[in-house]
Amino acid sequence: MRAHGSVQRAGKPTVVVDYAHTPDALEKALQAARLHCVGKLWCVFGCGGDRDKGKRPLMGAIAEEFSDIVVVTDDNPRTEEPRAIINDILAGMVDAGHVKVMEGRAEAVTNAIMQAKENDVVLLAGKGHEDYQIVGNRRLDYSDRITAARLLGVVA
Repeated sequence: MRAHGSVQRAGKPTVVVDYAHTPDALEKALQAARLHCVGKLWCVFGCGGDRDKGKRPLMGAIAEEFSDIVVVTDDNPRTEEPRAIINDILAGMVDAGHVKVMEGRAEAVTNAIMQAKENDVVLLAGKGHEDYQIVGNRRLDYSDRITAARLLGVVA
């Protein structure tokens, strides 16, 4: 069954792109993705810079609890150092054994999709419909949906 907001191709993992950027939304997205997952559930996410720092460790804990493999990466770091945001997220995790850290969202998304197996589900959380990434004071062209579609060889 195909989940809303997902991209699938035979022999590849299912990729779900979701705007989940709050603890509650991330938990719900992971629970929904789990319903469509036979293999491992991957969660690729980060938290926005210059925003609520208190939610970062909460989201790390949720990703760890509801995912098999977590990839912590950049979202919209804005004027904050990406590594500082990642460290805040990691502070909420108990066991870093199934957590990968990868600065550079496109690289993290690519890595997760390429490593995931056919029956896995890869949740790309936080960007959803956005077609940009804010780094410093620059708005860069970037889309999780387009990146995933290119990797899976489908039309976005």
